[in-house]
Amino acid sequence: MADIEVKALHKRYPDGTVAVDQVDLSIGDGELFVMLGPSGCGKTTTLRAIAGLERQTTGDIRIGDTLVNDQPPAERDIAMVFQFYALYPHLKTRDNLAFPLRAEGLPKAEVRRRVDEVARLMRLGPLLDRRPRQLSGGEQQRVALARALVRRPRAFLMDEPLTNLDAELRADMRTEIKHLQGELGATMVYVTHDQVEAMSLGHRIAILNKGRVEQIGTPLEVYDRPASLFCAAFIGSPPMNLIEVEVADGQLRGQGGLVLTPPPGVPRDRRLVAGVRPEALAVTEAGAERSVPARVVSAEWLGDEIIYVVDHGGQRDVRVRMPPTVRHAAGAAVGLRHTGGTPVVYDVRTEELVA
Repeated sequence: MADIEVKALHKRYPDGTVAVDQVDLSIGDGELFVMLGPSGCGKTTTLRAIAGLERQTTGDIRIGDTLVNDQPPAERDIAMVFQFYALYPHLKTRDNLAFPLRAEGLPKAEVRRRVDEVARLMRLGPLLDRRPRQLSGGEQQRVALARALVRRPRAFLMDEPLTNLDAELRADMRTEIKHLQGELGATMVYVTHDQVEAMSLGHRIAILNKGRVEQIGTPLEVYDRPASLFCAAFIGSPPMNLIEVEVADGQLRGQGGLVLTPPPGVPRDRRLVAGVRPEALAVTEAGAERSVPARVVSAEWLGDEIIYVVDHGGQRDVRVRMPPTVRHAAGAAVGLRHTGGTPVVYDVRTEELVA
């Protein structure tokens, strides 16, 4: 396995479109590193540049100790797993797994040994004599992963590999990939637009937006302290509430009178937005102590919790996570209260974290 270094990566297409703009990444040996962002943010272009499938305009890429800027993909010793499984339809599972090893010219006995080894690891034994059309979507994805593993490359690059699976299979495959990566100690770079995948899989997450890296951190770091208003609005389901506030009497006061505890060092000379997670707020009975008047817009019943959307004062669509025992109908007059914890604060003009 190997670490991966990306320095000042820039990709401009002939029509002038900038897909990646000065991206720096440092991915450790044996790390499961996730690139997360919306469609068009540059994450797949960055991954393809690491693989050698896309030539960067400027910037350097190192895999291990090797500068690979001018190396073709076949010489970079990486394996890719795509959104589409790319299995050979006329070959049985056994031969799909063996194909890259045969292409390397390995002896038949070594090919057989490696195929049997990865088949045991991925629990593919009963599927070895089936062709792709005889496999379910989840089984095909396991075969695609196994075909990448059998090569024993220096790094694995995964481009939204679970997108085509249903919800239950995606959850199963997330568990399988995480377990597999830990067992092998493999360096993996994983691209997704799904924050649940990113939060559950990644040792660290890079959040990309418009070709730039907005934040890199552990799942807990990007959840607790998003580095920008974009990250705050992107991470979390439902996302962080962004409430315009002013500093008054040692407190943060939002529109409609919601009172928040300011973090240390909060500036007083600029327009501010406080970021408050839905679980740090509560919907109460109207007129309850320390609450401000609000109105329920809608309630999303999720079994183990209810997500309320409320309006209060001039602040619309505030999301609140509550237990299922707290029930209010749409249109009901209620109270809204901050239940504790210190919000994060952003500058409205720069959209960056200031406290």
